[in-house]
Amino acid sequence: MAAVKELGYAPNFSARALAAKRTFTIGAVLPTMENAIFARGIQAFQEELHDLGYTLLVASSLYQSHVEEEQIRTLVARGADALLLIGYHRDASVYRFLEKRGVPFMIAWAYKPGEPRAAVGFDNVAAMTALARTAIEQGHQRIGCITAEQAGNDRARDRVLGIRAAMQSCGLDPQDLALVETTYSIDKGVQALEELMQRAEPPTLVMCGNDVLAAGALMAARDLGLRVPQDLSITGFDDIELAKLVDPPLTTVHVPHRDMGRRAARALVDMIQDSSQPQAINLDTYLCLRGTLAPPRD
Repeated sequence: MAAVKELGYAPNFSARALAAKRTFTIGAVLPTMENAIFARGIQAFQEELHDLGYTLLVASSLYQSHVEEEQIRTLVARGADALLLIGYHRDASVYRFLEKRGVPFMIAWAYKPGEPRAAVGFDNVAAMTALARTAIEQGHQRIGCITAEQAGNDRARDRVLGIRAAMQSCGLDPQDLALVETTYSIDKGVQALEELMQRAEPPTLVMCGNDVLAAGALMAARDLGLRVPQDLSITGFDDIELAKLVDPPLTTVHVPHRDMGRRAARALVDMIQDSSQPQAINLDTYLCLRGTLAPPRD
């Protein structure tokens, strides 16, 4: 080891890859790296891969399907042994390409009952349904939602479906949901909340597709002179660190990011080494009832 350090020796990974017929790299294509939505899960994913002797390559699709397809093809061309993909929604040709090339892949951040593709995630519909039902049972009937664009984003779409499912099961009309689609950022959350509160009958509850949008909604509520939760309830989704730092602390859905990342890493390595096809894993989420949800005053 002293000689290695003195000479600055590094192994020839190209030769290793040729001998082993693998590169010991795994790619991950994320929708964005601009906020903390994926940070904890990907950190745990990378840590587990490191322990298993693999290196992580990360790309971002900017929530654009054609960019994601380009990144997937590039990672495969560079020799990635397997891929981590976020959500199920993409063109069938992408799945056919991966299957034809024999590249294992794993879906994360989503789980759909009956979906045959390998996944480590959670049921977005069920998780948001549980939160919406809890709020409706407290008396909320005028409900707003701030979400990412649903086209091409099955996680966002499923969370909206969860709200509507809860409304229907509780005797409310799902079509009465006041919906604003936007991009994921605090500033966009501010703008969306302002838009919702300009309605003739503004909502008493605004459910956000993630905690970043909810933080923006909280800022906007304060600027509008609305007290949370006395005048307006706001909820998020994900339970990232930001959820505990805002004032009041955010009611949200806890997602097991780190457990998901670790399990995805182990499953992908098993798929590479044993050509195994793991079953889809549905991880539990739970509600974090904090300070931004209360019964409506009217």
